[in-house]
Amino acid sequence: MSALINLIYGSSATQAMSNDMLLDILKTARANNRRLNVTGMLLYRDGNFLQVLEGEPDVVESLYQEIQRDPRHHQVTKFAVRPVTNRNFGEWEMGFVHLNTVDMTAVDGFTPFLSEPLNSEKFTDSSFALTFLMVFKDLGVQAKVDRGSMDKKPQER
Repeated sequence: MSALINLIYGSSATQAMSNDMLLDILKTARANNRRLNVTGMLLYRDGNFLQVLEGEPDVVESLYQEIQRDPRHHQVTKFAVRPVTNRNFGEWEMGFVHLNTVDMTAVDGFTPFLSEPLNSEKFTDSSFALTFLMVFKDLGVQAKVDRGSMDKKPQER
């Protein structure tokens, strides 16, 4: 078995992201990740991204460098790189949650950290960032991204 890492980073969008733009990013990411054997999860809120990528070190680092050059991102900040023996997000080529459409107070075990901005300094603590991502994985708020769920506010669904 090859060595694996997970890399957690945050970034800000260079422009307002429409649902169509987010869906395009997700579609491309899933195709690329499938080809590269990369798994992970992407969270989006108020123009900011938080993502974990998992896979072979060279592949993940190369993908991260591509993200840094992507003109849709700026202030790309690596929060953590850690070796893992098993993938935490292995079932997802790219799980996705648009946090602006999630009523955080309805999440079991709601705590104030669920409302933390994705560009917050708290994410520089890699355990905080991973815990934040795992909350959505463990709750099964998975990548069933369809136009209906992205277009509606939580109270409208």
